[in-house]
Amino acid sequence: MTTEQKFPDGFLWGTATAAYQVEGAVTDGGRGPSIWDTFSHTPGRTLNGDTGDVACRHYERVDEDLALMKDLGLGAYRFSIAWPRVQPDGKGPANQAGLDFYRRLVSGLRAQGTLPVATLYHWDLPQALEDEGGWTVRDTAERFGEYVAMTAEALGDEVGMWITLNEPFCSAWLGYAAGVHAPGLSQPDAALAATHHLLMAHARGRDAVRAATAAPVGITLNLSSHVAASDRDLDQAAASLADGGLNRMYLDPLFRGEYPEDMVGLFAGLGANISDLTQVGDLEAISHPVDFLGVNYYSTSVYADVSCLDEARQAGYAVPGGALETDEAKLFGMVELQRPELERTVMGWEIDPDGLTRTLLRVRNDYSTIPIYVTENGAAQADYRGPDGAVHDPGRIKYVHDHLMAVKRAIDQGVDVQGYFVWSLMDNFEWSHGYSKRFGLIWVDYPSGERVPKDSYRWYRQVIAGNGPVTP
Repeated sequence: MTTEQKFPDGFLWGTATAAYQVEGAVTDGGRGPSIWDTFSHTPGRTLNGDTGDVACRHYERVDEDLALMKDLGLGAYRFSIAWPRVQPDGKGPANQAGLDFYRRLVSGLRAQGTLPVATLYHWDLPQALEDEGGWTVRDTAERFGEYVAMTAEALGDEVGMWITLNEPFCSAWLGYAAGVHAPGLSQPDAALAATHHLLMAHARGRDAVRAATAAPVGITLNLSSHVAASDRDLDQAAASLADGGLNRMYLDPLFRGEYPEDMVGLFAGLGANISDLTQVGDLEAISHPVDFLGVNYYSTSVYADVSCLDEARQAGYAVPGGALETDEAKLFGMVELQRPELERTVMGWEIDPDGLTRTLLRVRNDYSTIPIYVTENGAAQADYRGPDGAVHDPGRIKYVHDHLMAVKRAIDQGVDVQGYFVWSLMDNFEWSHGYSKRFGLIWVDYPSGERVPKDSYRWYRQVIAGNGPVTP
């Protein structure tokens, strides 16, 4: 294999995980319960009733995982800090045993030349705070600021980069409106409140990091390219609406200090007024500059107005079964379509590398020339161990290769992309899907915890060594 295109000198090559998905040991070292502990233990919430109680045993096998990262040659490792491991009830003094685990991880990374990149919130809100209203109440943002202050002070400059929140859209809308993530509510007004309070938590956390350390701090958003099924005004409006809910509701307040006018009007029409949540100075605080933006990208979505579905079918699009019964269709008159000509991952997500290039260009053209890191990108595949004991995953290699080429196209057009993190270092607990979806470069045998590097692990090691994608 040979390197196709060199990336800029100093480009940061990494992988990512999240605490609840890999750590296990949910009652060890004084850790308190999180909303995901509660949610996953509620019958019917996760596939097969799977929980993160044991997960990948990363908490007890951290030295083994560090050795694998060293062997991979990682420039950076993005992990998340479990709030209830540091602050079991979401308030009060720090749990030193919890901080000690992260000190050990960070020190181990530094010792082998891997940059620690810490995400301060990846969805595991302490259950005690959810019992008091969770992200629907403003006080949770203040508690988050206190948690970040003690964590950043404890770990200091040993952490190379800080990320306040991972994908606030998912925390708010999948957790409080769609009900498919913790805490499992179906209340759109609660999701809107959560959106604002999460962004306020970002502001509080950003300031707390800066008060404790000189390391750069940013936020990670899950962004996507939303494509209209046609040039018809109704289809264009449907795609714009989807873009507003997933992208602009976060990009606009962060970079323009305002919520998008069309979305404010839409929510007001549903009886949820975001101005009732916004206090003087909030948007100024939210939009205070960050040092970088993290972008998580997996797929592109195509939308049509429900009145235009016959035309969409004639144009070659497929309408998924049950699409007309979704909240999107019933409330907003819009349907997400499928393009049969595109391959899909086992998550059902379209594989569209060009959408990543469009997304990165859109951030640069419409919002900011800020440095960008692709903080998650990867594919769930139907992996299995063959008779030779190995895991051959050519589909994942092709997916990552093609998306790296998409990143390079954005860089060549002037976007300041400074790093790329594969999701994920290892197979893990995939939220409501339990252990049924495998994203990792490393196979995990869940009953035993055994780690087996996949073909994609060895391929990515060559990418890192050559500072650019290599021909699969």
